[in-house]
Amino acid sequence: MEPQQRKISRIQHLCYSIGHVQNDICASMWFTYLVIFFQTVLQWPRTVAGIIMLIGQVADALSTPFVGLQADLRDDFWMCRYGRRKTWHLVGTLCVLLSFPFIFMSCIGCRDAAGDYWYQLVYFGAFICIFQFGWAAVQISHLSLIPDLTPDQNARTGLIACRYTFTVMSNVFVYVLAWGVFHVTSESHQMGPSDKPGFQIIVMAGLGVGIACSILFHMVVKEVPNTPVLEQHPAQADGVNSSITPVREQKTVKEHIFSLKFYQIAAVYMSTRLFANLSQVLTPLYLHEQGFGAESLAVVPLVMFLSSFCTSFIVKAMNKHMGRKIAYFVGCVIGTGGCIWILLGAGKLYTTYEVHAVAVLLGASSSIQLVTSLGLTADLIGIDTHTGAFVYGAMSFVDKMSNGVAVAILQAYFSHDYRHVFAYVCGGATILGSLSVGSLSLNCRRKALGSTLLSDEDARFESSYNEI
Repeated sequence: MEPQQRKISRIQHLCYSIGHVQNDICASMWFTYLVIFFQTVLQWPRTVAGIIMLIGQVADALSTPFVGLQADLRDDFWMCRYGRRKTWHLVGTLCVLLSFPFIFMSCIGCRDAAGDYWYQLVYFGAFICIFQFGWAAVQISHLSLIPDLTPDQNARTGLIACRYTFTVMSNVFVYVLAWGVFHVTSESHQMGPSDKPGFQIIVMAGLGVGIACSILFHMVVKEVPNTPVLEQHPAQADGVNSSITPVREQKTVKEHIFSLKFYQIAAVYMSTRLFANLSQVLTPLYLHEQGFGAESLAVVPLVMFLSSFCTSFIVKAMNKHMGRKIAYFVGCVIGTGGCIWILLGAGKLYTTYEVHAVAVLLGASSSIQLVTSLGLTADLIGIDTHTGAFVYGAMSFVDKMSNGVAVAILQAYFSHDYRHVFAYVCGGATILGSLSVGSLSLNCRRKALGSTLLSDEDARFESSYNEI
């Protein structure tokens, strides 16, 4: 099937978008509540709680290139008769389902080693590695389906925006559920060991919704076989020859690795994920440090993701009318404003009302940056769909490694004042992202200038040839 004729129905569009819901629910729990669960509920030292996050991020980072390369294998590979992307999605879903519940509960059989955190680290580390491998398999296979499903840039942005809408809805679901559970089960003003059953309720309810969405995804979405991208030669359009010929050979993994644009977009994606994920990690820690109650640890993140949900409806229009680079820069400006507000905010007025306005800014910024950065990644892949999983895997690798190292360092050395950590680290991530997008714009201008000079030279040559 020619790419320009390939279209997906609305039901497939919808079911594709919910195919990542289980991952989104688990990611919301992971980034928002993992560190504070180990730190306040299991009462681990801050440094060891940071190491738990680092183990997971490193396992995820190492899994993504492996999954990316394997998911790009030819369609007749024995393991992928079901569909090379959907096979890895199914494997990942099962790994997540069988491992994630054990992360938010006490170590089974470790009661005698209550003070030996390094012994328990091995126990939790094993389940975390299985979970992160499964999470990476679902994420990479799901993202790499986008270029396979449609070649149209606007249609891809629509898929990404709809996918992100369900990501936000998944986070909202987790925070509403957490607010309700903590409101009913919490025995004290601040979070503590008594909140352990509440976390287990949230995990099981979230996985139930995630499984239902994954089943619908596998039942409805049909994976399109990867075929060469074809186009008509100009001479053929005039009726000289009606046959279709390939435009060019698709890019190889090696060509991506030696491309400057590949690393520029990786920097944009890494900066975006640092801002989005660290703001999730630091929000409950910051609120806990400021003396907010257990319910606030659900309400403020909820406001943040409601803002993301509302913003996700206009991101596609922003990308279409403003361009991806300007839209991304607008998201960075909004995020930087929220970080400055956190740095300067103080007093009862701030803790009562203004903190929710800050959450709105952070949520809107995350939505714009995430959707746009994924759009830039899809544009980088373009028609080279057979290396799509590798590209997404590479982007995810730098994302996971940077987040894991950042959380471990912050927990070990900079956990005494989360207000300044939040403002400087997340604000710095937005600045790095805007600079990376700026480098993309400069690169495009150089190429455009080179093309113009080349065209002028060709025109002069043609004029001289006609004179002769």
